[in-house]
Amino acid sequence: MDQLSDNQADVDRENPRYRLVSFWHETAPGSFAPRPALSGDRDADVAIVGAGYTGLWTAYHLLRLDPSLRVVVLERRVAGFGASGRNGGWALGEYSISPMDWAARSTPEAAVRQMRGLYDAVDDIGRVADAEGIDCHYTRGGWIDLARSPVQADRIAAGVRARHAVGLTNDDVRWVGADEARTICNATDVAGGWFNPHVAAIHPCRLVRGLAEAVEKLGGTIHEETAVRSIRPGLVTTDRGAVRADVVVRATEGYTRDLAGHRRTIVPVYSLMVATEPLPDTVWDEIGLAGRPTFGDGRNLVIYGQRTDDGRIAMGGRGAPYRYGSRVVSTTGVHHPVHDAVEDTLRQMFPVLGDAAITHRWGGVMGLPRDWTPSVGFDRSTGLAWGGGYVGDGVATAKLAGHTIAELVTGTDSPRTDLPWVDHRTRKWEPEPLRWLGVNAGLWMAGSADRAEARTGRPARRVDWLNRLLR
Repeated sequence: MDQLSDNQADVDRENPRYRLVSFWHETAPGSFAPRPALSGDRDADVAIVGAGYTGLWTAYHLLRLDPSLRVVVLERRVAGFGASGRNGGWALGEYSISPMDWAARSTPEAAVRQMRGLYDAVDDIGRVADAEGIDCHYTRGGWIDLARSPVQADRIAAGVRARHAVGLTNDDVRWVGADEARTICNATDVAGGWFNPHVAAIHPCRLVRGLAEAVEKLGGTIHEETAVRSIRPGLVTTDRGAVRADVVVRATEGYTRDLAGHRRTIVPVYSLMVATEPLPDTVWDEIGLAGRPTFGDGRNLVIYGQRTDDGRIAMGGRGAPYRYGSRVVSTTGVHHPVHDAVEDTLRQMFPVLGDAAITHRWGGVMGLPRDWTPSVGFDRSTGLAWGGGYVGDGVATAKLAGHTIAELVTGTDSPRTDLPWVDHRTRKWEPEPLRWLGVNAGLWMAGSADRAEARTGRPARRVDWLNRLLR
């Protein structure tokens, strides 16, 4: 399924000259006809740049905390056009860095609070969806990270022990043996794995579109087809006019590179997905995934999958090349060899699929900060706030970010406003060609490490070395 090109802003399924972005867009209800664009200059209390999860959760919680606020959300395409409408559909109780990393940056106690904040965000997505009538197929089935080789088993078991040493418990993450792992997800070569219950499978586009409607019901305004050119204290400049606001929130993730002065703030990196046709009950009886747990395995180059509400497997993987100059190129997301590799992995993991058809292929950009660490913040002296840097783990992290930004802006005291990620500052990426070399070297070495581990049966130390170098 082809992506929209950069000059195709509309995803209205009723207009045949536009193509749908992802399986999730195709199966979301309602029209994607754009909301009215900004029509000249206006004033607001809070201007939010980006109508994805971070921006919309920020708007939602701001209006819940203070309904009198004039909240304006500005979006270049339509709500959910980017990663919020293309991702794997995991509300994941893990960050792009581990609890051990959070402990090293703060304390073990603070790291556990950082994790518990995320676990609550996973649950709160379900609570808000229920309260607002958003049918996003929310199912809190957890996550099984399969060990499919002795090397992966050692790595995953060590990760469980390290999380317990920080202060998490078996109720948060636990090792499961081969037999139990296979009852959860009966893939090939399963030697065990870990299970994290703090994960929900969702239909991501249904969530983001429903959230946009909830924001409007609360009194917020969303202007679509409005490209933001720059942000600075008190002012957002767009191709349709300017918005003057006391608070300006940057919620642009992988598209941050489009803002003046932010080309090196967050690197856009692609993740690609495929979806099968709906599978018969006989196939599901063999695969399992009852209760819709999400799944991955212990390889270095990440894969991720879920059983959709309508009985498909939607699976994705990393490895698409970073584009020179932080370019976002629509053709990267379609007909790419990475899609073939994801499909090959899917069929290798689940031979029972046989000749089941792959009906959709798509992709999208995620945001990669220089130190791989997500962050939120609000500088009250300038009125500038931000959230992002999720490295592909953004569904639940963006929920926590939006809630936290809203509380920081309104001065609301909560357990979220002093978590270790608040006001974390990441240095910018290097100029080209250094970042092109660094990011693509990382992708290549992760894949190379997986091939070496499969060949030798020994862990690839060079991945750890490269990660330390990049961070």
